[in-house]
Amino acid sequence: MDTTELTPAAQVIVSLIPIVGIVFGAVIIFFALLWRHRETKQKIKAGTYTAHSYNWKPFFLLTGLVLMGVGLVLTTMFLFMEGFSFMLLGGLIPLVIGAALLIFYRINNFKNTQDDEK
Repeated sequence: MDTTELTPAAQVIVSLIPIVGIVFGAVIIFFALLWRHRETKQKIKAGTYTAHSYNWKPFFLLTGLVLMGVGLVLTTMFLFMEGFSFMLLGGLIPLVIGAALLIFYRINNFKNTQDDEK
């Protein structure tokens, strides 16, 4: 038996790990959203709820920079490993999304939300 070949039981376990991880993550997100919803509902009933305003400009900048960095590294690595193949999309997709977010950050006219509320 070749040492790189997995037994059928190991193949099943290895294939179940991502599925269990995705389900576990979805359950955590669901209960976090449910908790937030109930908390907001209680604040509304108590009369202490205030709407939050978010500053999206730093979010788009940070997300765009992180995705550009990760996409650039992955694209370079996949290009040297496999050349031009479908594997290269694993780096090009975050690279293009990061570039799109940085372009959106640059061309969008973000207004101060506090001025709009007054």
